[in-house]
Amino acid sequence: MANKAYKFRLYPKEEQKILFAKTFGCVRFIYNQMLSDKIAHYKETGTKLNNTPAQYKKEFEWLKEVDSLALANAQMNLQTAYNNFFRAPKVGFPKFKSKKRDKDSYTTNNQNGTVSIVDKKLRLPKVGLVKMAQHRIISDNEKIKSATITRTPSGKYYVSILVEYDKIIPEIELSKDKAIGLDYASHSFYVDSQGREADYPKFYRKAQDKLTREQRKLANMKYGSNNYHKQKIKVARVHEKVANQRLDWIHKLSTQLANEYDIVCVEDINMQNMARSLSLGKSTNDNGFGMFRDILAYKLADRGKAFVKIDKWFPSSKMCRHCGSINHELTLSDRVWTCSCGAKINRDENAAINIMNEGLRTLFS
Repeated sequence: MANKAYKFRLYPKEEQKILFAKTFGCVRFIYNQMLSDKIAHYKETGTKLNNTPAQYKKEFEWLKEVDSLALANAQMNLQTAYNNFFRAPKVGFPKFKSKKRDKDSYTTNNQNGTVSIVDKKLRLPKVGLVKMAQHRIISDNEKIKSATITRTPSGKYYVSILVEYDKIIPEIELSKDKAIGLDYASHSFYVDSQGREADYPKFYRKAQDKLTREQRKLANMKYGSNNYHKQKIKVARVHEKVANQRLDWIHKLSTQLANEYDIVCVEDINMQNMARSLSLGKSTNDNGFGMFRDILAYKLADRGKAFVKIDKWFPSSKMCRHCGSINHELTLSDRVWTCSCGAKINRDENAAINIMNEGLRTLFS
């Protein structure tokens, strides 16, 4: 059995929006209240507190107005974060959820049809039927497990429906002739082993002037006023448009690669560390290469194909693909260099070819 998710936009009525807002608030409240009590109990006794949402409903009766499974999932999320900290302190202690910082969302589980689709409407506990833009059909052999409701900063509502299904992966014979290596390049997203650049459209940079204007207007408004909230939504819409454009482009490119190639090889580089260490934060965070790798990996897996990650310490850029010698003097600014064997090397294309060759060696060794 395997899981996958379908994301659809929701168009709730006003009374449903009110109930969604209550649920978002109650989920955030119960998470923070339970975390606060856990901290106080641990300071006092040195032991963990196993508290549940049900213990708070007598004191805070308004918690009964919302879906109890949403509160239960908040408890599970807190418990997971709490246990992760004690198991590996490096992950950090659980943080209190903020109305300003954290997104509005909650998850409810399907129990005997409590979450279902009826005539392209979504049935949810307590909420009832919500109008939904269903652009993909959920087949009969896909069982709905849960639904996560999210409200974006611009006020749009979405649902992510998690389904369970019998996954059948096609068996294909992988061909080395249908292999490609991708070397990350901040200026063009990537360069492949055939010397082609992905030519990322740089959506964020194109929207930067408009975003700056809208943010400047927001900064000059009185905090908390009606005009402030309206302008805040305008700023959020610009951010959402950029994110949607980026995701759409990544999906199209990853689908093209997954259909065309049997084997795709990339470096296992940490994109966050790269953004911080190389002063390429804006370019690296704009293009979403890390997201691209994750999406490409599952699309290849669904087709029975191979996604190979090369060790991040593999000297793909410094090693000559012709003779195998390593240029230890190579710097980041050296885009073209000449090897001791006489070969003239294009840094990015050379790296992509080395990544592909190392991936094939790893896969077939």
